Amino acid sequence: MAEAEKKDVDEAVFVPDDVNDIIKETVDGVLQNQDYAHPLVGQWTNDVVAQCVRRLTALGKPFKYVVTCVIMQRTGAGLHTASSCYWDTETDGSRTVRWENKTMYCIVSVFGLAI
Repeated sequence: MAEAEKKDVDEAVFVPDDVNDIIKETVDGVLQNQDYAHPLVGQWTNDVVAQCVRRLTALGKPFKYVVTCVIMQRTGAGLHTASSCYWDTETDGSRTVRWENKTMYCIVSVFGLAI
């Protein structure tokens, strides 16, 4: 495989560890040192999603991204989530990160689909 072809293939591969780092850094930046406050949850979720999308697109990879964010007060209640995807397992991927502090949980999922 020529070097240029290899580079194109590498650019079109979802790298879960890179996405994981982006999610963790973004959530830390938005929620670190915050206590759960219901009136702020809408703004926090919007900030997390927007910043993740901005940072993911800045990677310059040929992907469409879907980012979801759930913030839930930490009260001992249960929460179960699931997702299923039909895609190219060679290039596409997803990553879900659970972040928590003493008053809340934040669950962020990113789905990357090669164009």
